Amino acid sequence: MTGTLLKDCAAVVTGDQVLRDVDILISGPAIHAIGKDLSAAAPPGTQVIDARGWFVYPGLVNTHHHFFQCFVRNRVDLDWTRLSLIEWLDRIYPIFARLSEDCFYHASVTALAELAKHGCTTAFDHQYCYPRSAGKRIIDRQFEAAEKIGLRFHAGRGVNTLPKSMGSTIPDEMLETTDEYLADCERLIAAYHDGGRFSMRQVALAPCQPVNCHKETFTESLSLARQHGLILHTHAGEGESEVIRARHGLRTVDYLEQMGFCGPDTFYAHGWELTEGELAQLAASGTGISHCPEPVYLVGAEVTPLPAMQALGVRIGLGCDGAASNDNSNLMHCLHSAYMLQCLVASGRSHPVPLPADFLRYGTSGGASLLGRADIGKLAPGMAADLFAIDTRRMDYVGTRHDPESLIARVGIGMPTDLTMVNGRIVWDGEGFPGLDEMQMAAEAEAALATIQF
Repeated sequence: MTGTLLKDCAAVVTGDQVLRDVDILISGPAIHAIGKDLSAAAPPGTQVIDARGWFVYPGLVNTHHHFFQCFVRNRVDLDWTRLSLIEWLDRIYPIFARLSEDCFYHASVTALAELAKHGCTTAFDHQYCYPRSAGKRIIDRQFEAAEKIGLRFHAGRGVNTLPKSMGSTIPDEMLETTDEYLADCERLIAAYHDGGRFSMRQVALAPCQPVNCHKETFTESLSLARQHGLILHTHAGEGESEVIRARHGLRTVDYLEQMGFCGPDTFYAHGWELTEGELAQLAASGTGISHCPEPVYLVGAEVTPLPAMQALGVRIGLGCDGAASNDNSNLMHCLHSAYMLQCLVASGRSHPVPLPADFLRYGTSGGASLLGRADIGKLAPGMAADLFAIDTRRMDYVGTRHDPESLIARVGIGMPTDLTMVNGRIVWDGEGFPGLDEMQMAAEAEAALATIQF
């Protein structure tokens, strides 16, 4: 089996240490060795890439997104800052309700391509939007899109089951019953889920959020997920806790814990409004948080208490979130945003800001932990060859190269990577997607977008 040799890397950030002036030898989907002068160990036919000046990092792991929302980017008429939540929902959900199956596919290609360009190698999408006109094969098309771009894809099969008449914010034409949701989950698990090492396709059960679902949707999802050994996910701690208390007599964390929707196989998105006591509960149960920093700017809510989470031992990953609250799919940019937001409020917090290198870990091994993956998130022999490289021989990096671990969070990266690799395959080479025509993909996506009337 042929492989790839990254020769003379200026620095390799493994996730545990920084190695200077070393090679990385890749065989098939995995890293074979990291060390000096590995040319002699490379079998005939190995592709040799000159990596002088390159900083090489573990591939980023995106743990929360809504790909379909890529079709509502840069819309001033949907400005959170000028609309109440109800006004915003009333404007945006009718747009979502008109999306076709092809729209979901092309939006997924769009999001995945941008993620790959900026170092993401594994993407989790929380797909909860199922307008009746689009049918049930939306996640099938997402797996198709992920295979096209070449990213590992974890599909969070979401759902909304509670009608507006019972307090939901979801239009009736986007509702499903718990039974039809579970039936489709069973179909997707049988067709796509691969729990093996170096898996490229996995399925997770992800009811959208407690305020928009019947309780049975959560309990039945929990039962099915644990039957198949799947990850569980939902939104929690993003402003809904008092609504849940009014309905059920418990804030969200207690409500979910009472059902058993928590634990090492479970993670929630956001968590910005959780109390320190609730964070301690998450740490005790092993439940993780996908922190999405960029929505904090837009929504203007409290900055997520990452220092307290880290101090308590909560598992933390990072997510882009969807374009309803973040107009890009650039997880690398989110590392910088997450760090800067914590610096902004540091003087008012009892715990210090985590180190810049910690934010890189949130976006790599932290994300791998949330997704239940032991084969990604670090660079070491036997681990998946998921990585990205930045050529630091540019004016942008003068004076920064002494600390590769802190570079992304503290300085920020303002351009695509020079290489992104998944499972030993180059999916972005710094100039394009090998074997794909980016301009054609963009034109096809724009054509699909044009079918939606705003």
